[in-house]
Amino acid sequence: MIYKIFRKAEWDELVEKGETAGAPIDLEDGYIHFSSAETVAETAALHFKDQDELILAACDPAALGADLKWEESRGGTPFPHLYRKLRRTDVVDHWPLALSGGRHLFPDGIL
Repeated sequence: MIYKIFRKAEWDELVEKGETAGAPIDLEDGYIHFSSAETVAETAALHFKDQDELILAACDPAALGADLKWEESRGGTPFPHLYRKLRRTDVVDHWPLALSGGRHLFPDGIL
């Protein structure tokens, strides 16, 4: 699985509209940023520090097909980038990403 962290308003928009071009950084970069299980905690700490009311969404990379590219980022680590809108039907599961003591608490089995 690969993971996308949404702010509540972004998640609500995906649910309401059925698709999203992503967060402001996604729009700026021209693709939707995802993280792997190995990188999602670092992504949360770097880009969502102290942010509450987040949603962690899981997608099957195989189901995203050729629109998903693994590209080097953050010190050469490969990250998945989706070069199309993300559809609600692409999300296979999602969870609230709680914040406790300044750290995000991930669901069991994610990390």
